[in-house]
Amino acid sequence: MKIGLTGGIASGKSTVADYLKELGATVLDADKIAHRLMEPQQKAWRKVVEYFGEEILLPNKQINRNKLGEIIFNNPSAKEKLDQLTHPIIIKEIKERLKELEEKKKIIIVEVPLLIEAGMIELFEEIWLVYLPKELQIERLMARNDFDYQTAVTRVESQMPLAEKRAFADLIINNNVTEKELKKELKQLWNKINLNN
Repeated sequence: MKIGLTGGIASGKSTVADYLKELGATVLDADKIAHRLMEPQQKAWRKVVEYFGEEILLPNKQINRNKLGEIIFNNPSAKEKLDQLTHPIIIKEIKERLKELEEKKKIIIVEVPLLIEAGMIELFEEIWLVYLPKELQIERLMARNDFDYQTAVTRVESQMPLAEKRAFADLIINNNVTEKELKKELKQLWNKINLNN
């Protein structure tokens, strides 16, 4: 069974993924795959540097994420272009990794922040959404990244709202709770899917 785990910035996806790992789940992290493909001279890196120019690079040829972030967060068409350049390469890699793992594992969870936006729904039998109210998402992002309120709002609003993502989800993981309550819910969920698979 292939499960796509998604959410929004500061919604708690990684917390959920880490705890599922502790419980014994096989978890693929799409962000880590993307970061690897954005390393110097990798496929996605070449496409991005070709388009955005070498001024987005640090002296060691790594992409300066802050600089690229500033460009795309203030320019929707640049963000769209970045997605067009990188998503096909990342999706291809995820498909290959899933194929390898399917032979060995019954349940595979893939943590993908932009699962819905990138059109990856058909890769999974179930979509799990980590959900919390927008104001709490903004608060958590401010605390996590030391952002001021306006910066946090801009980042949250640059993504598809979690309320809209609910329509695509087979299961909602409510993260408007304490860590203890969240862990309890995830343990019950993991036990249940293990029984059924």
